[in-house]
Amino acid sequence: MKRKHRKKERDLDYSHYLHPRWWPTWLGVGAMWLMARLPLGMQWKIGKLIGELAWRFIPQRRHIAETNIRACFPELSDNEQRALVRKAFHSNGIGLMEIGVAWFRNASDFMNITRVHGLENLDKARAGGKGVMLLGGHFSTLDLGGCLSTEVIEADVMQRDHNNPLMNAVMTRARQRRYGAVLDSKDLRGLLKRLKANRTVWYATDQDYGRKGIVFAPFFGIPAGSITATSRIAERSGCAVVPFSHFRRDDKPGYDIYFHPALENFPSGDDLADATLVNQAIEREIRRQPDQYLWMHRRFKTRPNRDDPAFYGKKRKR
Repeated sequence: MKRKHRKKERDLDYSHYLHPRWWPTWLGVGAMWLMARLPLGMQWKIGKLIGELAWRFIPQRRHIAETNIRACFPELSDNEQRALVRKAFHSNGIGLMEIGVAWFRNASDFMNITRVHGLENLDKARAGGKGVMLLGGHFSTLDLGGCLSTEVIEADVMQRDHNNPLMNAVMTRARQRRYGAVLDSKDLRGLLKRLKANRTVWYATDQDYGRKGIVFAPFFGIPAGSITATSRIAERSGCAVVPFSHFRRDDKPGYDIYFHPALENFPSGDDLADATLVNQAIEREIRRQPDQYLWMHRRFKTRPNRDDPAFYGKKRKR
C-alpha cells in the first residue's frame, strides 16, 4: 500500500486509430458489434461452439483447467471432472459473446430476464457512509454481470487495461458509459478516494498476482497466493466488503445477480484470517455454478515454497 501508482494515460480517442495497422482490431470490434445484435439464444449457441473448439484445440488451457478442477473437486469422479472442464469451456465461450452484449447493447433490454437478489444487503452496507467494496470473482459473466448490475446500483469498477491500446479504448469507453469511474487495477489511491466518497467499487482478488503482498490462504483447501490489499484497503477506508456474484441460468436465457451480507469483523488484523474469509466467500459463489468460473487461469501458480514442484507441471498422459 506504500507504493504510489503512476497513472498511465489511456488514449481513448478513436481518431488516433485510423492507421491500417489498427484495421484488424477494428475488424474484430466490428464482428463483436454485429454478433451482439443476434438473439441471445443464438449467441449462446455460438459461444458454446467457440468453447468447444477451444477445449479441443487449446491443450495448454485445457490442461490448466483439468489440473484446477481435479484439485478443487476431488469428490467428483474422473468422468464428472472431465465433463465439468468441458462445460467450463462452453461457459467461458458464451462469456466471450456476452462481452459484445455488455459493450454494445443497452443493458435495460435484458432486465426482464434478470433477477437481483439481496440488494438490501448493499443498501445496508452503504448506509455506513464509508463506501462499499464489491468483492467479485472472475466468472464467465464478468462484463455482462457488471453491466446488468449498474441498472440497479451506481458503481465504479477497477480493470486491468488491455495490452492492445485500441481494444482498451473500446473496452474503457464502453465501461465509462455504465460505471461512474473506470480505475486502473493498480490505482489504489483512486480506489481509496472513491470509497471515501461513499462510492461502491467492484474489486476482484481471486487471481494469482505473484509473490508480493500475499499470504497463502486456503482456496478449495489448497494454499493459494492471496493478496492482503483487500484488508489494507478496508482498514484505511473503513469500507464494507460485500461479496458479489452473477451467473447465467442453465434452464433458459436469463441471469441472476447476488449481493450478500457484508463480511463481519473485517479486517480482523490477521492477514491470513482475512484472506481465508475472502477466499471462502468467493469459493461459496463458485460452487453455485462451478462451470462458470475461469478455471483456465493458473490460480495456484505461486507455491508456498519456491522449491515446491510446479503445480501445473507436465500434462498427464491419457
